[in-house]
Amino acid sequence: MISPPPMRELVSPNHGPRPPGTAIDTLVLHYTGMATAVEALARLCDPQSAVSAHYVIDEDGAITRLVPEERRAWHAGVSSWRGDSDINDRSIGIELVNPGHEFGYRPFPEAQMAALVALARDILARQPIPPARVLGHSDVAPGRKQDPGELFDWARLAREGIGLWPDVPAPSGGIPAAAEIQSWLAAIGYAVPRSGVMDGETQAAVAAFQRHFRPARVDGVVDGETAARMRALASPPGA
Repeated sequence: MISPPPMRELVSPNHGPRPPGTAIDTLVLHYTGMATAVEALARLCDPQSAVSAHYVIDEDGAITRLVPEERRAWHAGVSSWRGDSDINDRSIGIELVNPGHEFGYRPFPEAQMAALVALARDILARQPIPPARVLGHSDVAPGRKQDPGELFDWARLAREGIGLWPDVPAPSGGIPAAAEIQSWLAAIGYAVPRSGVMDGETQAAVAAFQRHFRPARVDGVVDGETAARMRALASPPGA
């Protein structure tokens, strides 16, 4: 049996009921994107901000619970994954204290990552969240968000049994056409047009994919390695 990690309670007023009969099947990770943890917690508890999350993890590993899991927190905004819109209805949101790209983005410390692993394992032991629905904010809102960003260690999380990470051989072959790229992105879960053209929405989804699954280069351009990783996740073994 998994023991829940220690945490403090700080009640945010920013939440509401989940739609009747909606299962919690998605975990969304964010960074706070503010200069300090104190500022982030204040904003997540400010009624005028209209934002919140279920949990916040500080850089020293301290966990704060703001919203009960059975309630709908306001963390994802306009969002979509695998055809489901309004991801807040069906998700749990975890904010990782980090200044983000605007205030001095930096790696996530070991104490913070260890606390996240413990918390995520506790959540997954209680909620029916499949690996393919452990996501970043940028995955569900690629045109608006970058968090938790390219410095977040998704591979480490997958090694701990949380989420997916594609283990692919060296890429071979040419770059696929835009229509195939869009088909792969849609199969993975991204909301993309099916225009057959590498338009702005598709490039944003490619960049979001890279932030999560190929963080060494995030430019919205599909090269051989990006294509190989997309193909592996869009067509997993046995699919």
